[in-house]
Amino acid sequence: MYTKYVWINMSQKVLLNATEVNIILHRLACQLIENHNDFSNTVLIGIQPRGKYLADRLAEMLKEEYQIKDLQLGHLDITFYRDDFRRGEKILEANTTEINFQVENKNVVFIDDVLYTGRSIRAALTAIQSFGRPKEIELLTLIDRRFSRHLPIQPDYRGRQVDAINEEKVKVNWEENEGEDSVYLVNN
Repeated sequence: MYTKYVWINMSQKVLLNATEVNIILHRLACQLIENHNDFSNTVLIGIQPRGKYLADRLAEMLKEEYQIKDLQLGHLDITFYRDDFRRGEKILEANTTEINFQVENKNVVFIDDVLYTGRSIRAALTAIQSFGRPKEIELLTLIDRRFSRHLPIQPDYRGRQVDAINEEKVKVNWEENEGEDSVYLVNN
């Protein structure tokens, strides 16, 4: 699918507007339903901090628009499992983990907004072991920066692939947090 980029200023361009984000969310929800039916043995886990917004939105859509009953949704903080924790000058701020269900022998779908190096997903794979041993783990991401991977991690569900050079940043905005649903490519 071809997307026309709209320049906002010299430093960023719109990759997805609110309408395109909504269309992608519906497509991702339908793909999840195709693979997990009624979600009786599947749980959704948003990776903190930014995957929480995508996970919440997908869960709401699955419940309200696709009538999925008893959908289990959690949020996983990976701060203390990151390989850059306590390295360098940047201080990482912990978020909350909210997993009020069993993951043992369940199909777990990790949800994050941007798949970049793969290091956050590696940390999530380690962190989830504290809650049991899932039967299977899948990854859903809104944006896949496919040429930036440091680890051999690929999404099972992706909203959009973006080819960005390392100096460029992908910024996902959510209505609940930034006041709009949009994705920007930002030049530093």
